Amino acid sequence: MPRSRGPMPSEKAKDFKKTLLELLSYLKNYKLGLFFVIIFSIASTVFVIIGPKIMGNITTEIFNGLIKKISNTGGINFNYIEKTTIILIILYTISSLFSAIQGIIMTGISNDISYNLRNALSKKINHLPMKYFDSKTHGEILSIVTNDIDTLTQCLNQSITEIIRGIATIIGVLIMMISINIPMTIATLLIIPFCMFILNKIVVRSQKYFVMQQEYLGHMNGHVEEIYGGHDIVKAFNGENAAIETFKGLNKTLYQSAWKSQFLATAMHPIMQFIGNLGYVVISILGGYMVILDKIEVGDIQSFTQYVRNFTQQINQLSQVMANVQSAIAASERVFDFLKLEEEQDVTTNAESIADIKGNIEFKNVHFGYNPNKIIINDFSTKIKKGQKIAIVGPTGAGKTTIVKLLMHFYELNSGSILIDNKNINSFKRQDLRKLFGMVLQDTWLFNGTIKDNIKYGKLDATDQEVIEACKTASVHHFIKTLPNDYNMVLNEEADNISGGQKQLLTIARVILSDPKILILDEATSSVDTRTEILIQKAMDKLMEGRTSFIIAHRLSTIKNADLILVMNNGDIIEQGNHQELLQKNGFYANLYNSQFQVEEE
Repeated sequence: MPRSRGPMPSEKAKDFKKTLLELLSYLKNYKLGLFFVIIFSIASTVFVIIGPKIMGNITTEIFNGLIKKISNTGGINFNYIEKTTIILIILYTISSLFSAIQGIIMTGISNDISYNLRNALSKKINHLPMKYFDSKTHGEILSIVTNDIDTLTQCLNQSITEIIRGIATIIGVLIMMISINIPMTIATLLIIPFCMFILNKIVVRSQKYFVMQQEYLGHMNGHVEEIYGGHDIVKAFNGENAAIETFKGLNKTLYQSAWKSQFLATAMHPIMQFIGNLGYVVISILGGYMVILDKIEVGDIQSFTQYVRNFTQQINQLSQVMANVQSAIAASERVFDFLKLEEEQDVTTNAESIADIKGNIEFKNVHFGYNPNKIIINDFSTKIKKGQKIAIVGPTGAGKTTIVKLLMHFYELNSGSILIDNKNINSFKRQDLRKLFGMVLQDTWLFNGTIKDNIKYGKLDATDQEVIEACKTASVHHFIKTLPNDYNMVLNEEADNISGGQKQLLTIARVILSDPKILILDEATSSVDTRTEILIQKAMDKLMEGRTSFIIAHRLSTIKNADLILVMNNGDIIEQGNHQELLQKNGFYANLYNSQFQVEEE
């Protein structure tokens, strides 16, 4: 009997049939390749199936030859054995060749599908609305692009050919067994259900331990990653012992579940082997009896035993394959569901040009809520002239960033309109609209690459001199020149080989290089020290000359000279005006300002 690899937990699709049909329709593009895969798989299997019968003939010839030699009536026909052996070698060689060919074809098909799906997913991600990313974690999206595609590719590359080969082998072997002897075939088929019953009992019992093993493996990996990522804090608060104890607990549970699951999976082999050996004993006794009755040849017993082994092996392998297929269909379902998501659409047909945009902005009776049932911006209206500096202030979570997200058309308004130079933002193509803006976020984003490439992300065709000038304006040129390889220094994947303030300076230089019509600075100086903040502020003042600018800031000292200050709280704009006007109102802004600067004013 075959050795089992052990049952592994498989995730089931919500709608198996629908997803399977969808996957099959996707495979229609590869009909010719799949046709040859099926042909070569079946041909390879047929040649393998014929082998045991030919080997049985060799055994029969040797047995009959020895009997003749003992009785002095003849001997072994070595010429027949030699020719038959050559035929057998040729059959197995052709079978291996066909198997290799179908493997190459299927590998090409599966990798082509993986390539196309990843391209489709990448394109899809870049066309999804922001609201989708608000509802999903980075890990969930990454899992679809990596794990689900890999699971699907592996299934297509291996499971399809195994299913074709398995079904062809079972049918072919059954035919060969029946051709040898029907009573022995019936005896074999009676053993199979008993084997499957035992196999199912072991699978059901071990399944929960495999699930627990995977769960606690994830817990332990998460704990190790968390402790490693925060090792400075762990050491600073003497948390080593607590971390070790937590790890010991997780590791112990993982050990217990892994031991039980692996024990049951390992025990499956000797149990099934024992049952299989009993079956071989029954077949040998029954076969010997048939030989005595002269109903079969001696070599047929050998052939039949090999066919039984192939038969049970293929049934076991198909059960393993179906578990993999379950996981692959579940992965396919997530991939296809992702590809069906509604994309961010440009509904305008005659899009407005951004060539002559000056930067005048008007919010007219704007109502918006991330949830349609909970409006957070109510009837907001204001006019902003070209070159004005607009500050948006308020407590954390007040909704300050929401205003600029609406301005950049990341979300659709519930009602009202936003105008740029008296043109509704809906009349622009989204990509054209966003070319008007330069944005520095509170959370810096830099990718793995050189400092020069990171800065040129704002203007891909910029010259080296333009990059240097932008960095000088952002007061970051001197810092870059002190680094190894200066502008050609490679930032690592997390960009943690430079400080947080330095990262912020580089992102500001990137915006300066892009030379936008409208600036958005979302807590742009929140990660820098006071001296660096002053340098950045001077650079920003120079940059904002003649440009409409939106500044989101907690430090109210940076926005005293703003032309308009929008004060937000709990999602609503509760006050608006310049610094002096808001102080005279003695309202929310005045209280916020005084709480920050009362020491200085004293």
